Amino acid sequence: MMQTMIDADEAWTAVLARDRASDGRFVTGVLTTGIYCRPSCAARHPRRENVRFFADGAAARAEGLRPCLRCSPDDVSRDERAVLAAIAAIKAAGQPLALADLAGEEGYSPAHFQRVFKRHTGLSPAAYARALMAERAADALTGEGNVTGAIYAAGYSAPSRFYEGTQGRLGMTPSAWANGGRGATIHWAVVDTSLGRMLVAATAKGVCRLSFNEGREALETRFPQAELVESGADFERLLAQVVAAVEAPGDFAHIPLDVKGTAFQEAVWRELQRIPSGETRTYAQLASAVGRPKAVRAAGSANGANNVAVLIPCHRVIRTGGNLGGYAYGLEIKRKLLEKEAK
Repeated sequence: MMQTMIDADEAWTAVLARDRASDGRFVTGVLTTGIYCRPSCAARHPRRENVRFFADGAAARAEGLRPCLRCSPDDVSRDERAVLAAIAAIKAAGQPLALADLAGEEGYSPAHFQRVFKRHTGLSPAAYARALMAERAADALTGEGNVTGAIYAAGYSAPSRFYEGTQGRLGMTPSAWANGGRGATIHWAVVDTSLGRMLVAATAKGVCRLSFNEGREALETRFPQAELVESGADFERLLAQVVAAVEAPGDFAHIPLDVKGTAFQEAVWRELQRIPSGETRTYAQLASAVGRPKAVRAAGSANGANNVAVLIPCHRVIRTGGNLGGYAYGLEIKRKLLEKEAK
């Protein structure tokens, strides 16, 4: 029986992204080959139906599986052990810990440990702790308890610190994203643009889906538990901003978003938003920008996992040598977007 503490959907997302931050947290068992791997294994991804997740190698071996020779899932490096220990300490404390203390516990200098931690998770230790606090607070606030109590319980020293730290991040909670949008209301519309029919959907926080040549059925697939409401007065104002931004691409920072992903995916998406309009980056440059220069394929997977086209400009990433690479909505739309921005 699969370990109940492992969220299979989150684990599979980490595997698809080859997320090194998940190494050591579980192993991926492939029933058809009889092997188990790290989440970050570079081997070709198996079919989802052939995969089971185990807490560790011992649990996988108990089911008759053997370790992958390519990624050596039972060999955890010193850096990985140090990062996992720091993550455990941060979770136990429920708040950011001094970098010097985290580094000293594992025998690293603060500057070097900062680089090691960011290489494995895509975030600094302090940013990782803040993200955990924001996630706990967002989940707590979906309940019916006292709001101030939920803020303090999440680890914030005062409500003002919570609102400063989570400004622009609240919306659909991580659990709602994982559970098909349960408890969320999503307004949506399909409009005509110069790039074709465009689907725009948003929660109370911001845009959660922007795609081309899709309709309501795409939202029903991604958010089957959400309440889907076509149009709406507040949404119409947001929709007008989105359409204007798509027709005249440039700086999209003023348009609020509601997106969730793994730490690595969100790090990639932040880097995409930093690419100036009219410029492009290669997948290799994107991987280097998030501190994972060898994770080119993982950066490409995170790029492809983007739910909000254009506003998180994954179209600005091309292959080394100038080839456009791929695009979920077809190369013609990608080419048109780049031409618009070049002007």
